[in-house]
Parts: sequence; structure tokens; C-alpha cells
Amino acid sequence: MKKLFAEFFGTFWLVFGGCGSALYAAGIPNLGIGFAGVALAFGLTVLTMAYAVGHISGGHFNPAVSFGLWAGGRFPGKDLIPYILSQVVGGIAAAAVLYLIASGKEGFAIDPTKAGAFAANGFGTLSPEGYSLEAAFIAELLLTFFFLIIILGATDRFANGKFAGVAIGLGLTLIHLISIPITNTSVNPARSTSQALFVGGEYISQLWLFWAAPILGAILAGFAYKFLLQNNDEA
Repeated sequence: MKKLFAEFFGTFWLVFGGCGSALYAAGIPNLGIGFAGVALAFGLTVLTMAYAVGHISGGHFNPAVSFGLWAGGRFPGKDLIPYILSQVVGGIAAAAVLYLIASGKEGFAIDPTKAGAFAANGFGTLSPEGYSLEAAFIAELLLTFFFLIIILGATDRFANGKFAGVAIGLGLTLIHLISIPITNTSVNPARSTSQALFVGGEYISQLWLFWAAPILGAILAGFAYKFLLQNNDEA
């Protein structure tokens, strides 16, 4: 249960910190943090929670990461469903708090036809810059693939584990710098689900992509690292 609580709190912080920065701080005229600030916020959430609770649960905070670590031989399959449920519930809880806070501002309303509404992920008309389904799928798959390569490499027994959290957090920052204009950046099905549930509309019907592409990319990365990159020599 401690592992599941760690995943809940870690995912809560990721969604609250990352999506919260997009909702509250990104668009303030002349003072807003913009895309770069939101990207850094997502990276900082993972970096801080990696050191706070990573030693308890492994610091997944993302169903795709759990699948990727399983494919890479680092995580038992029997724990996939409990971890994923904890991550999704943590994300939804964070989105609920974000909604509650946002509702405290006069005139707050979510427009389900607007790209990036409530920091949700989308493609086509719901993409921040109008990228197609195909472009969104390729971006989410490829970026999640490299995110898992970073995670698997940084946490390898031959790597300097003390700096794993830094590499992973900065990796997620870079991913957001690349793909916020494309899909508003998912690479995390729990994060996508939490926001889509509060927006509704077409965001729900597009949610499949933000499960399928990240998980497929993560599984491919897990197998690639295990069979092509991992050093199996004795330490």
C-alpha cells in the first residue's frame, strides 16, 4: 500500500504542478511563464517526486512508464494494474482540486471546443497548433519512447543513480518544450485522462490516442533497452 500511496501522491503532484502552471500562470499578460515555464514545471514535478517517494515505489507516476519498465524487465506484471489505478486516481484527484481552485475566479468556464482547454491533450482542432491525428500519434509515441530510454538508462545499475531524478526531470522538460504546440504534451495517460474528464466533449473521444501512443512507445523502448542497450555483464 505504501507503494500505491507513493504513486498516488507522485501523480497528483505531477498533474497539479504541471497542469496547474498551465492553467494559472502561463497566460498572464507580461508576467506569464509561457510554454517554457510550463515545460519546466512538469519536469520539476517529476524531479522532486523522484527524490521524495521514488525510493518507495520506483517513481513511475505514469502508466506508460510502468508498462515500459515491465517491458524492460524492471517491473513485475502483477503490479501493473494496481500501479495504474493509483496513478489515474491521483491524476483525477489533482484535476478536481485544480477545477475547484479555478472555479474561485469570476467568469471561469471550460470551453470543450477550445484547443488546450483545462490543459487537456488533443489533436486536429484540439491541438494547440492544429496538428493531425497522425502527427500527434507519432510525436507521442516517439517522445515516450525516448522518455523511457532516459529512465531505463539513468536508473541502470551501471549508471550514477544519484542523478537519475535530474536526468528524468530534465528529459520531461525537453519533451514538453518540443510537443506542447503539437498535443499540449501527454506522454502520460493518467495526466491526459484527468484533464479530459473535466473538459468532456471531443476530448473524451480523443483520449484513446493518449493511452495507445505513449504505452506503445514505452513498451518498444523497454524491449529496445533490454535487448539492444542493456549491459548484462557482472558489475
